Amino acid sequence: MELRFEDRRDAGRRLGERIRERAAAQAWPDPVVLALPRGGVPVGAEVARALEAPLDVLVVRKIGLPGQPEVGIGAIAGEAPPLFDERALEMLGITPDELGADVARERAELHRREALYRRGAPAPDLRERAVVLVDDGLATGVTARAAARLLRGEEPERVVLAVPVGDRRATAELRAEVDDVVCLSEPGDFRAVGLWYEDFDQVPDDEVIRILADLASPARLRPARHR
Repeated sequence: MELRFEDRRDAGRRLGERIRERAAAQAWPDPVVLALPRGGVPVGAEVARALEAPLDVLVVRKIGLPGQPEVGIGAIAGEAPPLFDERALEMLGITPDELGADVARERAELHRREALYRRGAPAPDLRERAVVLVDDGLATGVTARAAARLLRGEEPERVVLAVPVGDRRATAELRAEVDDVVCLSEPGDFRAVGLWYEDFDQVPDDEVIRILADLASPARLRPARHR
């Protein structure tokens, strides 16, 4: 089925309805929504409202092709090693070592954004919880894959990837990384996420901060326990 969305909030409301039904049917334990900033945050906010769950962010940074940073060939999440699209590297004749400076730069930006968005608040404890990982769409899937692999180390009860629209191949590949994928639309002629939105303007940092302040309830977000 192919859908078009007015904007990220419209997409999030529709996605939230589907997620709420799935959560009720499967009795998800203590759900928490983690959005990939920046575009995933308005979508994740509506999903969090539908679940009556807290919202937080999982900052992932794309590693772009040298000279064409908009073309993602890898991603980093947390302190985990970078995850590269091996097929793309082979086709382009690039080695991971050649991208070391790009990885270092994006790691620094990742830390800056975590500090900006969380404002000193700790990351939530995800153990034995249902984690809903949300983005505004799935193109290559490399950033979602890096996020999913990082989450596995946090010992959640389940990880569900939720996106309004996604490339069919990327969606199929991500099913091996998470417990479930909820994708409302997988167009045959996907091309780019933004083509499936009427309004796909960039989300500014101040909007991300405001949304998080509204939905990250301290009473529901259990801070990570020291190990």
